[in-house]
Amino acid sequence: MNEEKFREGVMPRAQLSILASQLAVDKTTQPNAKEFAGFELEEAIAVVTVLKDAGTPTREISAEGTQLLEKLKAATGKEFDKLYMHAQLTNHEFLRDLAKDYLSSAADKSSPAETETRHLATIALFAFNEHVALSKRIYGEVNN
Repeated sequence: MNEEKFREGVMPRAQLSILASQLAVDKTTQPNAKEFAGFELEEAIAVVTVLKDAGTPTREISAEGTQLLEKLKAATGKEFDKLYMHAQLTNHEFLRDLAKDYLSSAADKSSPAETETRHLATIALFAFNEHVALSKRIYGEVNN
């Protein structure tokens, strides 16, 4: 995997997370899910900003992403919390694995773009790991 594929793998998921988290900031009912939504919105905006600055193109939301947004818009209360937190858990698991895969293949690459993206992936991996743990815990809470 190269830096371009990594950045292009992260961008659409961060874009979708912005839209989902904007809904969640207002619609979540469980306090920890609401707090997570605010943090996630801030993180996703930061990631998209950095990726744009690095020249990563934005993409249209996928059909799967559009379906998720429609389900989130229709859901309320505990149903919304479950759907949002499950989506965040699976998204961050994907992003964590993507960052690990990229970092394992980019260690010996030294172009400026690879170095910059490797730094981004290293920092992002911390956030992805943290958000996997938090979303897993909160998803468990909203399912009780």
